[in-house]
Amino acid sequence: MDDLKDCIGFDWDEGNLEKNWILHQVSQSECEQVFFNEPYIVTDDEKHSIKEKRWFLLGQTDSERLLFIVFTIRNKRIRVISARDMSKKERNYYNEK
Repeated sequence: MDDLKDCIGFDWDEGNLEKNWILHQVSQSECEQVFFNEPYIVTDDEKHSIKEKRWFLLGQTDSERLLFIVFTIRNKRIRVISARDMSKKERNYYNEK
């Protein structure tokens, strides 16, 4: 995905950070790791791209935790909206690719 290559960092919203930790025990550093660990899969989130373009990312942390992340890009910075463990279906898809 070319848009990721142009990014210069991350833009964190405190509410999303707290939500991801409380609901899914996913930390900020784990979210950032998946963008640097290949392989990862990025797909358009057309259903939720009404106000701004959003994407799904399937990837893994340094400790090989498999995460599903929804993000957008604002001012060349990745803004994670939601992060959680991959579902069984998502894990199967990720492992097939």
